[in-house]
Amino acid sequence: MSGRDAAREAILSRVRASLRDVPAAETSDDVAVARDYRRAGRLAREAVVGLFAERCADYRAHVTRVAEPAELPAAITAALRARDARHVAIASGVPHAWRVDGVRWYEDDGLGHGQLDALDGVLSDCAVAIAETGTIVLDGGAAQGRRALTLIPDYHLCVVAAERIVELVPEAIARLHEAARAGRPMTMIAGPSATSDIELDRVEGVHGPRTLDVLVVG
Repeated sequence: MSGRDAAREAILSRVRASLRDVPAAETSDDVAVARDYRRAGRLAREAVVGLFAERCADYRAHVTRVAEPAELPAAITAALRARDARHVAIASGVPHAWRVDGVRWYEDDGLGHGQLDALDGVLSDCAVAIAETGTIVLDGGAAQGRRALTLIPDYHLCVVAAERIVELVPEAIARLHEAARAGRPMTMIAGPSATSDIELDRVEGVHGPRTLDVLVVG
């Protein structure tokens, strides 16, 4: 037995030893998973949208409500000007109405990591948003693009249509089945990327954008 195989067997032996006192019913593949949690929300539509905006802002995202889709281009212009974002990345599926004047748009055709890092930000759609947790989910759809597109630039402007906001996590997971079956990568965003060191000093922009603006439409 090679040294690598011996190490592997030693690790697995310790795992087996730690599971010896676990009831068989808890380790069997035949055990049905209890699904007695709530799967459908109870709040009215406006309450769901309001809760999402509140929870999203709690994570230090800047949330703006946009009453009508026709007002969205003006809201995009205002958000980008406020961040002095003039060179912005987009996925190929981003609607042309969102590509407002005064900005140089870089449609992703395989932009390198260095190119993405040099841009001022990225504009994207989302797949679904969760009111209970203030979370935005990207599933690699046409107006969202690959993960690098929304993780490398330091600023992310995300458009969230009100009809894509659900109250609970199980509702969101149900909407993501198609993307999961297609094998598309998913990114869950709860505010700007942040982490804390051992002394609990918060640092933003470590694993993704330092700044997140959200436009909730409708």
